[in-house]
Parts: sequence; C-alpha cells; structure tokens
Amino acid sequence: MNIGYRVLLDDPGAHEFVVELMVSGLAASYVDLALPAWIPGSYMIRDFARNLIDMQRLDNGPAPRKLDKQRWRIKGICGAFSLRCRVYALDLSVHSAYFDDTRAYFNGTSLFLRLEGMEDEEVTIDLFAPAWPGAEDWAVATTLPVVDINARGFGRYRADNYAQLIDHPVEIGHFERVSFMVDAVPHEMVLVDAQGVDIRRIASDVAPICAEHAAMFSELPVCCYQFLTLATRDGCGGLEHRDSSSLICKRSDLPWRGTGEVINERYRQYLALCSHEYFHLWNVKRIHPALFAEADLSCEVYSELLWAFEGITSYYDELALTRAGVIDRDGYLDMLAPSITRYYRNTGRHRQSVAESSFDAWTRFYKQDENAPNAIVSYYNKGALVAFGLDHLLRIRSDDQLSLDDLMRRLWQEYGRPGRGLPERFIEREIETLLGESVEDYFTRYIYGTEELPLTDWFSDFGVGLQVRPAVSMEDTGGYVEQSAKEDRAQAAFGARLRDHDGWVRVEQVFTGSAAARAGVSPGDLLVAIDGERCILSNVDELLRRHVLESEVKLTLFRRDLLREVVLPVLAAPWDTVDLYWLADRQLEETVRRRRERWLASVRGV
Repeated sequence: MNIGYRVLLDDPGAHEFVVELMVSGLAASYVDLALPAWIPGSYMIRDFARNLIDMQRLDNGPAPRKLDKQRWRIKGICGAFSLRCRVYALDLSVHSAYFDDTRAYFNGTSLFLRLEGMEDEEVTIDLFAPAWPGAEDWAVATTLPVVDINARGFGRYRADNYAQLIDHPVEIGHFERVSFMVDAVPHEMVLVDAQGVDIRRIASDVAPICAEHAAMFSELPVCCYQFLTLATRDGCGGLEHRDSSSLICKRSDLPWRGTGEVINERYRQYLALCSHEYFHLWNVKRIHPALFAEADLSCEVYSELLWAFEGITSYYDELALTRAGVIDRDGYLDMLAPSITRYYRNTGRHRQSVAESSFDAWTRFYKQDENAPNAIVSYYNKGALVAFGLDHLLRIRSDDQLSLDDLMRRLWQEYGRPGRGLPERFIEREIETLLGESVEDYFTRYIYGTEELPLTDWFSDFGVGLQVRPAVSMEDTGGYVEQSAKEDRAQAAFGARLRDHDGWVRVEQVFTGSAAARAGVSPGDLLVAIDGERCILSNVDELLRRHVLESEVKLTLFRRDLLREVVLPVLAAPWDTVDLYWLADRQLEETVRRRRERWLASVRGV
C-alpha cells in the first residue's frame, strides 16, 4: 500500500492549506477517513474537522459521504483513490494551524486525514514551495524524517505511521535558526517574528538546561531536537512532541542583541518553558500513562495521572535552571515563590484533588470559567508542589539516599525506555519498591485528597524559609527575600480579578469569601466608583485602604447596563502571598545543609 500527502501553499489570502491524499494498493472497496478531535499533549476536544472546508475526489469516484462530525466514507475505490481538501488555518496557538502571506505553520492533526485501520502504514509527505512574490526565500523547519528535499527544506518527507506523522509540527516562512549540540546530538533553535533577538545567546542558555535533563536520565533518546518559537505581543504556551517542541512567547520575554547578559524575570520564564517542553522528551512522550499508549483521538481519554506528567515536569523545569547554572539560587526561589502564591490564592484546592483535576482536564481545566479559582485546582501548579513533596518524602525516608531523581530514572528504565505504558496508580507502587515501605498516607492526603500541603515544614527540611503575608497590591505575587521580615499591618483588598475594559474596570472573577463576594459583586460587573470616587484599574485597592478595616463603603457599578449601588465591606487582604529565603547555615543541622546542596547541585557534577 502507498499513502501519500501533498501540502500546497497557494491561497494565503483565504488562509487555506490545500491538502491532497493519494492512496494505492487498497484491497477494500471502501475506506473510512477521520481527522482527530484533539492533539496529544493538550487535553481538550478541539474538533479540527470543523476547519476542513471541502473534500473532493480527484479520481472521478463517488463523492465522500460524511459519517459524523469528523469521519467520511470513501467508496468505489478499485484499488486506489485520491482526494483534495482545503483546510482553513488562522490559529496562532501551538495546537492547530496558521497560514497567511507571512507564515505557514501546522500540526498534522489539523491537516492529515487518517485511514481507519491503516494507522500503522508508512506515509510520505510532499511540501510544495509557495510561488507568490516575496515567498521565494521561504524555508521549512521540521523534524519529519527526510526523503528528498531542497536547500530550503521543500520536498518529500516520510513517517513510519500516523502517530509519527502528527507528532512533527512544521514551520514554513522566514525565521532565524541556530544549531547547538547536546551530548553529540544536534539541536536547533528556530525563532519566528523575532528580528533583533539574540538567538545565539538563547541557544547558549538552553544548551546546559538540556544537558542537565539528559544527564539525569543518563541518555538522550533522540537523534535530533528542535525548538520552534513564535514571538508575539502577548502569547504564552508550549506543546511537546517526540523530538521537538512548539512554543509561543512574548517578544518582550526574549533577550535582544547588545542588551547585556542579565537574565530578567521574563526571560527566565521563557527558559523555564523550554526546559518544561524538553523534559517531556522523557516524561509524557516516552514515560506515559498506559491509557494514552493507543489513545483514541476521536474522543476524551481520561487519566488521573496528569498531575505526575505535567506536575513533575513543572517541578523540574525551574529546578533545572539553577542546577544547570543558568540562574542563581536566589533566582530559583524568586521563581518558586509566585508558584506557591498561586496555589494559596486558588481556594479550589480545598474542593478538588490534584488527581481529580487530572481526570477532569477535558471539561474543567481546559474550559475554565469565571468560577474556576473557587472550584478547581491546577494539576500543573499543585502537581509541581506535590512533586516537591515526593522529593521530600523520598529524601527524608531514605536518610537522603534517594530522591525524586531516582524515581524518574526508575520510571524511565521500567516504562519509558521499553515503551510500556504506566498503569493508573502505579507511581505509588514504584515509590514503595524504591523505599521498601508504604506511601499510601501521602497519596491519600495530598494527591487523592484535598488536605493542605505542609509546605513550610517541607521547605524547612531543605534549608528554605517560607513566610506567608498579605499582598501589598494586585501585582504582588511574592518572591525571594534575603531574610524573614516582620509583616506590615493588614491592608484592605477588593478580592476579585479585574481588567481594563475600554476604560472601565471589569470584574473577571470573584474570590470566595472576599469583600467583593460578600457585597454580591458578580463577574461581568463594571465598577464605577467607591465611596463616590471613580474606579480605575490601578486604584481599586487604594480607594478601599482609605477606610478602616471592618467598616463599609458604597460601591457603584453597572450590571447588564443598569446602575446599582451595593454595600462593600472593607476586609483585610488574605494571607496568601509567599516569600522564600535561605535559612542561614548556622541555623541548619548538617544533614539539612547537605540535603539542600544535593537538591540544588547539578547531576552533571559541574
């Protein structure tokens, strides 16, 4: 059997890819075709078939018949058939496809129809260069295996099967690229819409992070790797693939040529994003839930394990930056503290366990509404903290002979390397095998339950002090401090997430138990005035702080375009903002000091 796809770029104004499918050597008289409903690594039904504009036979056979929202039947085959489809593409995210006269990008899940029952067949993909003026120097960036391509990357590629076909994003257009090596394996940074960015510096910063991850697992399971990054005004996100990753970041996050070597807070976040997606080479792409091994891409696949695959990855993504020496240890605490602040500010942690968050990702985490902070918990955010808790548990119970590193290496050897899926609730079993004792209590309380994490105690055992205080402003998310400080007096807070809406202050989310909640403020309300003075985005808490705590003020607002007045209590800001600091060596027992050093030390021994 021969299965071939052709991708033509001939109508950027309509934002439509032309995709042709040619199949020969078929024994059946009909075949069913389908587009996936979701893309691996992002657990939300996206219904990619909704962007397929038309489907026409090129071989004069009977027209395709649609079976449901994402499946078609092709009859009258006589051994072969060919189709042409047009796919609308104007999604700037990492999940789908985009096409205009400046750039083309796609994931295979958006373009390539799957032949049901023939997913294991090898396929070819022909990429045709665009012909309009200005696109003569467009190039291709992808990790698809090459058959025969020209200097710009246009030509024929191949994939062993459909799963491999959809696991290689393709970037086409103008971009900057630079190569670097990690353990003798070629890597490449590809930046789109980032003219003037210091791409060589990015590569030099990312390389030791990659090397740190590879050293922890003692091997690098790819023959090449590629970071594809689109720089935008306000984007953020990433999606892992088997030997590449697709990223979006703010243009302002990246270092510009000639601006020095300082790694600021925004650039740290981009490096952590690269670190996160790279760690997925092992954790998700190879160590994966058994339920995802043969995942049905037409419907949801439920697992309680996303906290481990995304949470553990989120724990290591920042830790690797300091282990690799890219940021200093103070910088690591400065990244870690806001993550804990997000945890404390999410009262949904009392109502949903991190295992439930994993299971409900399809309907709740990826489809958040205005009540999300009060109802759900993030399996990324809390998952990273319970991963830290597992690191703590392994170190303490083994007298510092084991750590989470050892668990990850075991999962790699037992599941990732041999290609075995990890069954549900088997992480507990693997930890118990390492320790030789039960860890049921930890999992019952913190992973399958909603008990508050004892973070102060855990951090203390690593030589880190943790203090919780009220926020001083809406922008205050905590961070690294040199030492514990006495708290200022409590200050008033409105208790809602707000944003500017054409000069008005719009309420996005109202937090349970806050002043806004007690006053009956609702998402969607437009704030007009507090005690007669106009509200703007930057002064809401300031207006409240003119009044004595436990007093009341008049709040004027619009709801559904009708003016209302409500009584707003002046309540103290909750204690939900975290600062972290290093406990002085003289305060530490020698075992704690050594544990802290081992925790932060490079596994490469540098």
